[in-house]
Amino acid sequence: MKKLDQRKIRTHYRIVVLCALSVFLASCLSWILEKPSFVLREIIVSPRSLKETNLLLGLEVHNPNRLDLTLTSFEYTVSLNNEEIGNGRLEKELLLPSSSVTRVQAPVVAKFKDLGGSLKAIIIGDNLLYKIEGKADIKTALGSLSFPFSKEGHINLRINMGK
Repeated sequence: MKKLDQRKIRTHYRIVVLCALSVFLASCLSWILEKPSFVLREIIVSPRSLKETNLLLGLEVHNPNRLDLTLTSFEYTVSLNNEEIGNGRLEKELLLPSSSVTRVQAPVVAKFKDLGGSLKAIIIGDNLLYKIEGKADIKTALGSLSFPFSKEGHINLRINMGK
């Protein structure tokens, strides 16, 4: 009877140690894992109506890690020439293979009134100052991590008049 009790105690002890180790590894994930980077390569403009336009952000997501990541949530706000024009979120999970760059298309619906001074630059095709910022959630075999991101630079827009 004593031997059976000792086995139960050892089993419970092992379970507690494994749980504690899992929590420790998950909390250290931000030290081990390098955050993916987001670079805006293009914005495709497709007029939707007289008041709104669809913007399709062509992003490159670089995963510098030696393990695959899954982008589980991606919420973003876009500004052109220092004016916020819209926001969006990706609705489906996306696999980011290890040590690679993945192309992502992220939609934004913008109202023409929100484009303000950027509208002329969009029509002419001038170089625009952009900023994309938000929050991304990733999942790995070791756990999950949520982090804010922000990227800014210059970009030319492509207007797509067809539907």
